Amino acid sequence: MYEGIHHVSLVVTDLKKALYFYEGILGFKADKERPQFGFPGVWYNFGATQLHLIVNPQGKALRGTDDLDSRDGHFAIRVTDIPGLLKKLDHFKVPYHNKPENKTPWHQVYVCDPDGNLIEFNGDRQSDSESDL
Repeated sequence: MYEGIHHVSLVVTDLKKALYFYEGILGFKADKERPQFGFPGVWYNFGATQLHLIVNPQGKALRGTDDLDSRDGHFAIRVTDIPGLLKKLDHFKVPYHNKPENKTPWHQVYVCDPDGNLIEFNGDRQSDSESDL
């Protein structure tokens, strides 16, 4: 009956800052098929799942903080290049919580967007020889 998660929506208060983070830093590509809802926002596609950013100047991230706490509410995006992601985050001086070894079978990296929305990126663990490349 349930096929998967269609989309995750996040409240953002400043679209310019959000676009810089999601597109300028992370490199996400906006979905040009987003309807004109009468309020600003953007959609991003990841396979069969979408991320919707909805501008609400009075909105707040449900967390109410930008602390990097992996036990707090978040969503996860699977990535194919964890070392490349870390390099990008370092280049743009984005704070992150790196968890290469944890109780899951994957490498986890946590970041917050400008509104404090917590995002987990995860991917295959690199062997010692692969991580030196």
